[in-house]
Amino acid sequence: QVELVESGGGLVQAGGSLRLSCAASGRTFSTYIMGWFRQAPGKEREFVAAISWTGDNTYYADSVKGRFTISRDNAKNTVYLQMNSLKPEDTAVYYCAAAKRRGEYSSLHAYDYWGQGTQVTVSS
Repeated sequence: QVELVESGGGLVQAGGSLRLSCAASGRTFSTYIMGWFRQAPGKEREFVAAISWTGDNTYYADSVKGRFTISRDNAKNTVYLQMNSLKPEDTAVYYCAAAKRRGEYSSLHAYDYWGQGTQVTVSS
């Protein structure tokens, strides 16, 4: 069992930056593929970014490519999402997720554990 706790959300103006953190419990964090998803009001949860076990491989949704950066620190059991050049359409609840096995990293169904989410609001 893995518990994930997100933090770092808040209110920011368009063009600003935020860094989300996701702290994981357990000793096997380094064996999980980690992902970030988001869900805006009235919309389905969507993929944002993912990172491999070692951090060597990263994947991004087209909508955030070049603006967001995912990273991980296995010594701290933490994954990060650096968000720059934020836009009002980035407003959503952001969720951290962990996958035990390789799969379609952009699919919700590939992930076994989820955090409770953190709100990000970008004002225009």
